[in-house]
Amino acid sequence: MQRAIKWGLRLTVALVALVAVGIGVVLVSPPDLLRVGTGYAAKIVCSNVFIAGRDADEVLRDDVQAPGHPLLKLVGVDVDLEGGLVRAAMLGIVAPAHAVYRTGLGCAVVAEADIGLARRLAAPVSEAVPADEALAWPEGEAVPTPDPDLADVLGDADLLGASARAVVVVKDGQIVGEAYGPGFNERTPLLGWSMTKTVTAALLGLLQGEGRIDLEARALFPEWSGDARREIALADLLAMQSGLRFNENYGDVTDVTRMLYLEPDMGAYVASLPSEAPPGTRFNYSSGETVLISRYWMSRFADQAEALAFPRRALFDALGMRSAVLEPDQAGTFVGSSYLYATARDWARFGLLIAESGNWAGRQLLDPAFVARITEPSETSDGAYTRAQAWQNGPQGADNDFGLPEDTVWMLGHDGQSIAVIPSERLVVVRLGLTPRRLEYRPQRLVEAVRAALR
Repeated sequence: MQRAIKWGLRLTVALVALVAVGIGVVLVSPPDLLRVGTGYAAKIVCSNVFIAGRDADEVLRDDVQAPGHPLLKLVGVDVDLEGGLVRAAMLGIVAPAHAVYRTGLGCAVVAEADIGLARRLAAPVSEAVPADEALAWPEGEAVPTPDPDLADVLGDADLLGASARAVVVVKDGQIVGEAYGPGFNERTPLLGWSMTKTVTAALLGLLQGEGRIDLEARALFPEWSGDARREIALADLLAMQSGLRFNENYGDVTDVTRMLYLEPDMGAYVASLPSEAPPGTRFNYSSGETVLISRYWMSRFADQAEALAFPRRALFDALGMRSAVLEPDQAGTFVGSSYLYATARDWARFGLLIAESGNWAGRQLLDPAFVARITEPSETSDGAYTRAQAWQNGPQGADNDFGLPEDTVWMLGHDGQSIAVIPSERLVVVRLGLTPRRLEYRPQRLVEAVRAALR
């Protein structure tokens, strides 16, 4: 009996020691999955508090924890409103992560030791005056009362989808109807996630128009000069056919989650990845390739400050997108794959630019030939994706299954963000919300109902 007791005590002591060691290891060197979770929480809370003016606890609960990984239930955040800083950690101490707000540039995940350095990054704040409430949109913000048939569509919760936050309908250059979820309105900037990719494509088109870039340029980065990656053209990155290795799966530590939440220099990380196929032979949806586009076009400027000012100077101010904030990473590279905040009305302004083949208020802002890249299918994707960062069909179903015209093109983002553009009908439908993919929401039904109401 005594021997059994001694062995029991020894086993208990050993287990306690192992647990203590395990806790120590997690505290000192937390697993990457936990760091991804806290980095994600810090970033989302930071951007929504400092850009959208939302409550931190609400954002943590609704945007981070409710639709996310179960481990996120353990995350808490501390917000320093004066210092523009958010700290997130699991159980208060595990895997701490920080996101810092920078005026005009939104938030970025930063290492604690680099917070001071990261704060030095700044972009000129737009001097544009607020839009005139008396002028009709898009020059101003006045919109008409929607037609009763359209109002019925915009009041149908099933068509709008679970947790819809904003819907804006543009017909013939004017907003003809809009709807907002509880707590959101026409002044709330909302994250577009991968809809940002199409905006990045448009920035490239503007730079091509200024003669700063050549879409057939190769040997894009010094680290590619000595291997097969030197044959990757800028046009290959636009069409997601570079052949680079990149895992876009979420929910674990993959290339995309590592890039977004663990790497201070996202462009350098993606540029370090190997080639798996010759360029132009394989389609692979990759947020990393879009970040590389940002890294490349920003390198065409003489200094970083000029590059950081370009999206506002060349695109946002030109369209009256006063709310738009495109966020760079810690190193200063725009996260052109994922991080643009704008009101639904401003997202609609961008959609209208594409619907009008790059023409804005009588000015040809984008070359129609470049806009054609955004709307034309690529061969490597078997028609699923376009030649410049957009989709040929809405999520989880071919558009012709819903009666939509052949020229419909989509900008799609994580958790149910979408913009449908139908150039032949001069129609744009913006839908923003928090609707996880597992709910299988299809905005095509909304777009077709809108078309029927407008006939």
